[in-house]
Amino acid sequence: MYPFDRLAKGPADEVHVISIGQHWVVVEKPVGLLSVPGRGPDKTDCVRVRIEAMFPEATGSMTVHRLDMDTSGLMVFALSKKAHAKLSRQFEHRKTGKSYTALLAGDVEGDEGEVDLPLIVDWPNRPRQHVNSERGKPAQTLWRVIGREQGHASGYEGPLTRVEFRPITGRTHQLRVHSATPRSEGGIGAAILGDTLYGDPESAPRMMLHATQLAFWEPFRGEWMKFSSQVPF
Repeated sequence: MYPFDRLAKGPADEVHVISIGQHWVVVEKPVGLLSVPGRGPDKTDCVRVRIEAMFPEATGSMTVHRLDMDTSGLMVFALSKKAHAKLSRQFEHRKTGKSYTALLAGDVEGDEGEVDLPLIVDWPNRPRQHVNSERGKPAQTLWRVIGREQGHASGYEGPLTRVEFRPITGRTHQLRVHSATPRSEGGIGAAILGDTLYGDPESAPRMMLHATQLAFWEPFRGEWMKFSSQVPF
């Protein structure tokens, strides 16, 4: 039985530094905090701004990749222009390693699989994305079941499936859409618990999606760097 009520609502106060290199820093983003500034003065607080304050000597653009505001977990930021170019190229050419853990609302059919559904922004309903086989950009997600549980809370009661995601591409809301898309249409057929856009926002105090592992090539030494984060749910 899953203890949903132990999860606090709202963003955490701190961005936790996991590891610092000469030209990069790996941090753990709390749920509820933007990765980069949004539109409007009320959306200036974000991970990047906090990292800039921690490392005022950093040069160039620091942002290499992003996580949704409602997703927690590992991110890497560049601390120099050259590091930013090298790290960004790795993400662009899929030379990095990423995995996520999620709780899906329902008993997922099967133990593993691949979702291959192209995605594009749903302009009338931004920031939502939707599957579009004609104009969508390629989006592939590998998934496997790592546990089956039973949820019990005021917002959700029923079976849960804990899965590991390994996204091949990195489209906006990719894991969220691929999860929620019905099995008959090529998706997993179970929305991420607490997903405010593609699932039931009242089913959990937060979206149950966490970036658990991140790996990349050290931009100057060529060493494979791998980091892990404990799942908070």
